[in-house]
This record gives sequence, structure tokens and C-alpha cells, in this order.
Amino acid sequence: MTLHHARLWQGLGWALVAIVVWLSLDPSPPAPPDFLAWDKAQHALAYGTLAWWFRQSFAPHRRWPLFLVGLGIGLEFLQGLGGVRMFDVDDMLANTVGVGLGTALAVWTPAGRLLGWTDRRLAPA
Repeated sequence: MTLHHARLWQGLGWALVAIVVWLSLDPSPPAPPDFLAWDKAQHALAYGTLAWWFRQSFAPHRRWPLFLVGLGIGLEFLQGLGGVRMFDVDDMLANTVGVGLGTALAVWTPAGRLLGWTDRRLAPA
């Protein structure tokens, strides 16, 4: 799929990465609700969104999921080194599950064509 506004979509993808990095390393993050496993769901949702977005806005190479899994692991290690946030292997697992789910959503469901559909609507006639 060729996107007419590929640079826009890719730039928004990198902005999403920057938001995830900031939220991951912020010394005073917002407190999650007390719902069971809500923290892990947030991790999976964030990384699933990144994987879904990157799969559509960049060439569908296998390197994007690997990059995102590496990002999630690396940020957890940085949290452990910072002294304020906690290193959590379960967060790494939630990030990885999110990457898998987001990639699957982009590859095997109509949701994987949403960015292309939007791009065609914005393209000049």
C-alpha cells in the first residue's frame, strides 16, 4: 500500500513513540485506577497501538515489531536505573503482548486498512 501522506503518518507514529517514552520515564506518572491489571492493560494498549500504527505507516517489515519489543524492554531497564520508577518484568510481557496483538490487528483484520482508507480520503483528486 502506498500512502500519499506517508511522512505525516510516520511523523505521528514517532510522536506516539515519544509520548510512550515520556510516560514511561516520567518520575511522577498519573496513578492508574485500582482495577485489576489496569496497569498491564495500559502497557498492552500503548504498545498495541504503536504496532498497529507502525505496521500501516511504514513498510511491513519484521523489524518494527522487534524495535517496539526492544523499546519496551529498554524502557523498563531505564525505569529500574532511575530510582523513582520500578523495573517490572510483567510490564515487559504486557508490552510484548501488546505488540503481538497490534501487529495481528493490522495484518489480519480490516482495522489494518484504516490508515490507508483515511489517507485516500485526504489525497488530492
